[in-house]
Formats: sequence, C-alpha cells, structure tokens
Amino acid sequence: MKVRFWGVRGSIPVPGRLTNRYGGNTSCVEVRPRGAAPIIIDAGTGIRRLGKSLMETAFGDGGGSAHILISHTHWDHIQGLPFFAPFYTKGNQIQVYARQREDTHLQAVFASQTEDPYFPVPLSSLRAEIQFHELVEGAQFQIGNATVTCTRLNHPWIAMAYRIDADNASVVYCSDTAPFTDVLLEHEFIKSPPKVGAELPQAIADKLAEMRAALVAMCRGADLLIYDTQFTPDEYKRQPHWGHSTPDDAIAVAREAGIKCLCLYHHAPMRSDDAQDAILEATRATVLHAGDAFSVVAAFEGLELTIGEDE
Repeated sequence: MKVRFWGVRGSIPVPGRLTNRYGGNTSCVEVRPRGAAPIIIDAGTGIRRLGKSLMETAFGDGGGSAHILISHTHWDHIQGLPFFAPFYTKGNQIQVYARQREDTHLQAVFASQTEDPYFPVPLSSLRAEIQFHELVEGAQFQIGNATVTCTRLNHPWIAMAYRIDADNASVVYCSDTAPFTDVLLEHEFIKSPPKVGAELPQAIADKLAEMRAALVAMCRGADLLIYDTQFTPDEYKRQPHWGHSTPDDAIAVAREAGIKCLCLYHHAPMRSDDAQDAILEATRATVLHAGDAFSVVAAFEGLELTIGEDE
C-alpha cells in the first residue's frame, strides 16, 4: 500500500518561498492499495494536482474509479473538490464518504459549495457518476479489499478519523482534533478560550475520555499514523478551542497505540519550512529521549511512503 501526500497545510493555502519545501496546499492524502482504485482522504487544494495526475490514467478516458473520504466539511478540507478534474469526464465513478449530519443531507452540503454565486458549475452538471455515502461514528466498511474504520474526533462541528487496512498494513488519518483534555467541541461556537488544565464537569470529562479511548483503539498497531500537529504548546494554550493538537499530544496517542511511524500533519499556515524543520527535530528528540520504538516524519507535498506488501 502506498501513501502519497498532495496537501499538508491547515486552514488556508499558503504558496510562497517560505513554504515551498513542505508545500502550501491544504489537506489531501492518497492511499493506494496494491492494484486497487485510489482512496483519497480529504479534498483540500491538494486534490487539484492529484486529479490532474489521475487524468493521465484511465480517468482521462472515463474509465476511472476513486473513493474520497472527507474528515469534515470545513473549507480547507473540501475547497479543492470543485477543481477535481475526474469529475468532469463522463464514465468516471467517484464515491464520496463523510459523517452523517443531522440538519441536512450530505449531498446538499457539497451542492451548496458550487451554487451561484460561489462557482460557475453546479454539482448537478458534473459528468462523472458521483455517489454520496453518509457515515456514523464507529462505522466499518469495505472498499474493495481495504477495510475502512472511522471514529469521532474532538473538533468544532465534529471531524472523523479514518483507518484503512489493506495489503497486511494499516494507515490512520487523524486530522483535525484537539486534545481530549480541556474542552469538548461539538455543534457550538466557543467565543473565548477555556482555561487550560481546569477541572471539567464529570460528564464532559467522561465523554472526552471515551472518545480518546476509541481513537487509541482504532490506532492500535498501525503502520502509519498521520496526526494533526498544527500547534506548538504555547499556541495551543492561546487557542485550545480551535480544535488542533500539538506534537506532544500525537506522541502520547502513538505511544499508547503502539504504532510504527508517526507523521506530523496539518501544518500551521503561518509556519515556515525552517520552523517546521525545527518542530520535526524537536519531536524526534523527544521520542528518542523517551525510548519510543516508532519513527517520526513530517508530511510534505510529494512524500510517498510504502507500507505493508507492495508488489
């Protein structure tokens, strides 16, 4: 199974000389089980280049098939979807999966993204065959020979983590999430930061602990864990209600779950490549000092990792 990164930033795309090495596109990861259709996780601006690459294969003639797993529908995770070239060729088959909403159907969420006056081509005019699948927390389903599992994360208006098992290997995509310690993020707007480290009401503390336990269980033994590490500890203290974690939070989950490789992901848009290098080195030093067995990498556009059986 191959894992390739097409977009690694959070919040907004940030092209420029200070972000060239890691890349400035927002979230998009391609997982390719051996001999199977691509499984794409998130559709930030990185999916545009992925789509162009796919059009050089069977997708260009309308014979392509792909599956897109959406962690949540915040803008930086779906803003590239209208620019996904395979959508515009008849015959291509695209399956889109995301968490079920209580207020509206999933297809309506994506249709509104392309309505006038926001975009000139409505969803109904796309030529590929597109099907939408609504997921509930804890769901498990098959995509070909791959098994996909999902669980809830601690993020405003709720995000999902995904685990893909194929080719005797497993990858977990865990973005976006806050730690499970200081605030329970659900369907509400939190105007000001809660006090970090303050005691929580027991019911909330219990729910957060349950969510974290479910995530650790889903990550258990994974070959690759892609984790939201947008914040430094000082940044998190200022904005714990924004729904993002630090490398220390990722290390703790990786350690408990016994994973093999931790990948730092969803880099802050204001973070330069040099600053991200420093975060990577500091994280590796922490893991080395603690004697942890897993390795640490930082996602960058074009990074391709092979896990499990390949050919």
